[in-house]
Amino acid sequence: MKVWNPAVDHQPAEVLVSATVDDVRAGLAKATAAGLGISVLGGGHDWLGRSVRHGGLVLDLSGMRTVTVSENIAVVGGGTRSLEVATIVEKAGGSVVAGTVGSVGVASFTTGGGYGYLNSLVGTGSDNLIAADVVLADGTLVHASEQEDSDLLWALRGGGGNFGVVTALHLRVHPLTTALTGMVAFSWDQAATVLRGFGEICAEAPDEFSARAGVVTLPGGPTVAYVAPAWMGNPADGEEWMGRVTRLGTPLIADLRIKPFSDVLREGEAMLAGNDHHHSMATRNIAALDPDVVAAIIEAAEARTSPASVIEIVQFHGAATRVPAEATAFAQRSPHFLIQLIGSWNPGDSAESQAWARDTSRKLAPYALPGGYPNVLGPDDKEQVAHAYGPNADRLLSLKRRYDPQSVFSASPLPY
Repeated sequence: MKVWNPAVDHQPAEVLVSATVDDVRAGLAKATAAGLGISVLGGGHDWLGRSVRHGGLVLDLSGMRTVTVSENIAVVGGGTRSLEVATIVEKAGGSVVAGTVGSVGVASFTTGGGYGYLNSLVGTGSDNLIAADVVLADGTLVHASEQEDSDLLWALRGGGGNFGVVTALHLRVHPLTTALTGMVAFSWDQAATVLRGFGEICAEAPDEFSARAGVVTLPGGPTVAYVAPAWMGNPADGEEWMGRVTRLGTPLIADLRIKPFSDVLREGEAMLAGNDHHHSMATRNIAALDPDVVAAIIEAAEARTSPASVIEIVQFHGAATRVPAEATAFAQRSPHFLIQLIGSWNPGDSAESQAWARDTSRKLAPYALPGGYPNVLGPDDKEQVAHAYGPNADRLLSLKRRYDPQSVFSASPLPY
């Protein structure tokens, strides 16, 4: 069964396309009767392919790609992808926190935390989850909100999809459809100066400024250090911050303009799609881009065995950091940089090519904060998983035992 990462070769015993809650209930009952493990397929963008359980029953939510917008709330079906919801909500005059890659499933993105450009202005994806409709393992349909099953809503705000099948999400819509954004790319010999300067800009930036940076090899071109800023306030006020980015060095490319967030999602998709590369991912949270960290990033970039491998540095600041850690399951609330290591290789490449992301993660560990982004952590990241939820881990485990005592759902990296 095909998912985003071609390296995933899982073969499920059965796939059931679900368009209704009753379809989901029927699938759960069938899996229980047959003694099959369950997985839930939304966007299928998880690099480990956990949405396709080998030898199990896959509940494919592609029949639930629906979006309705009313009174600043978007009700989004469990199989909807980020670009789909962004496009529809934009037509209604707003936006939701939907990340930066169009094919990512909204449900897993949101329940796993949800990093994106809007974090600094309105919080994480999970902070903007108002309610969720969830089918539990026994077939019970629960509406989790602040008024009903508030404990479950708390868990879904960053605790992942281990509690049930999320058939609909109720997401806060914000009156913002465009940003002053784009990419500024610099020659590789400027990388150290650019990345250190990027860290300095981020340390001073207001909530309206959000950015990511990193290392990428341009299609058919050179390896570059890039900065992708976004200004989400008055465009005239953003010119100063865009100017600071372009003055980090001598740009090879400086394409900054006002564009809708749906275009940002399309461009993010283009960076990771269109080839048959296999992928492995790792993640680290870093407090600051000090010289030692920047040197480690540059060393890792130069050690890439494939030009398709990418290092992405995501700024996390502003509104998302002002939510108390215990307010939601997502506990990574201090200002930081999320470093995502996306190792890509061709089928048949050496083991060294396949291990680049994991090796780089280990080299960055001495500089890292505890934990990491749960949506990317894998089964070998035991130390990071143990700290990913900080003081919220015990409460999550208790809620897991309440809502799924038989551990029917086991895709997300909760520490049990």
